[in-house]
Amino acid sequence: MTKVLRIINRFNLGGPTYNVAYLSKYMSEEFETLLIGGAKDITEESSSFILENLGLKPVIVEEMFREIDIKNDFIAYRKLKKIIREFKPDIVHTHASKAGTLGRLAAASCGVPIVVHTFHGHIFHSYFGKFKTSFYKNIERYLAKKSTAIIAISEIQKKELVEIHKICTAQKVFVIPLGFDLSKFNENMEEKRKSFRTKYNLAEDEIAISIIGRLVPVKNHALFLEALKIVSLKTRKKIRGFIVGDGEGRQKIEMKATELNINFVDGSNTKENTLLTFTSWIQEIDVVLAGSDIIALTSFNEGTPVSLIEAQAANKPIVATNVGGIKNVVIENETALLCENNHLTQFSEGLLRMVEDENMRNSMSEKGWNHVKDTFHFTRLVKDMEQLYKELLKNQ
Repeated sequence: MTKVLRIINRFNLGGPTYNVAYLSKYMSEEFETLLIGGAKDITEESSSFILENLGLKPVIVEEMFREIDIKNDFIAYRKLKKIIREFKPDIVHTHASKAGTLGRLAAASCGVPIVVHTFHGHIFHSYFGKFKTSFYKNIERYLAKKSTAIIAISEIQKKELVEIHKICTAQKVFVIPLGFDLSKFNENMEEKRKSFRTKYNLAEDEIAISIIGRLVPVKNHALFLEALKIVSLKTRKKIRGFIVGDGEGRQKIEMKATELNINFVDGSNTKENTLLTFTSWIQEIDVVLAGSDIIALTSFNEGTPVSLIEAQAANKPIVATNVGGIKNVVIENETALLCENNHLTQFSEGLLRMVEDENMRNSMSEKGWNHVKDTFHFTRLVKDMEQLYKELLKNQ
């Protein structure tokens, strides 16, 4: 039996958590997996329910935080080395940056035969200044040398890692897209739609535009707000905006809404009908998508945006910035309208077109499920990963 030690930064609500969960649960019996995660970030909603629903009980390394902390990082590193010595894995597979750093260093120190790292996204632009970004790139280049294989989650991400940021050679990078259980996003849609729209006092003739994700600077919610304001002034349609999620950037986003004279409410406290509603975290994203009419994404940088995969599974049209791996996720002009990064005119015009043109919305809504149901299903993810592991074991 092949032993796999799987390490992730933390179990937050998003694609990486779903993927480590599916890989830990559904790989064939010839693989034994031990799952490790870091401490929950206080600014994020816990996704422990994902693990609990699959019957998974991960080991939590409390000192492994997202931010750099020399004391806690060293403690976490030593704990990972202890676990590696006791578990004796054939493969250590790390996911995301902090786990990738500590986990790969610990694996190399303990002489683990195969070390794999998945970039679920990267921080090589739109996160930090030039000096700090260069520092992190050099760390990743060093860690890549200690890695048997690097996994990119899209062809675009592979090109960025190899050609633009020069993290490692192309021969070391394998593309394995994310995988999910998408069935719930295409079931009981009318019932879920009624539930969402009743909760937020949405009339049937109101068009609900939702943006889903952490409230952090890289998601560029300011662009969403500016476009929402422009569209509200240009259209005669009734529109409502919904910011689904939470995070350290919420106060600044609220301040931006106030600056733009956008009336907003906290949807957890009131059903008041205003242009903008902050819903905070909602676990039942399938209900959000069923109740929404358009899904927006305004990020400066993305790996593979889970919200857009789920939106297509729910047959919802998309307006998004064309960044990261987004072009590998949607079909441009068939399931989504794309615009240049942080281009207010393009984004607002795309959003206005989607609001005004019901036929366009309906046409795009017909193609999403068929596009994602096989390409991004977790069974394909598991199969691809098992095949890679076997190749690496054969060649060691």
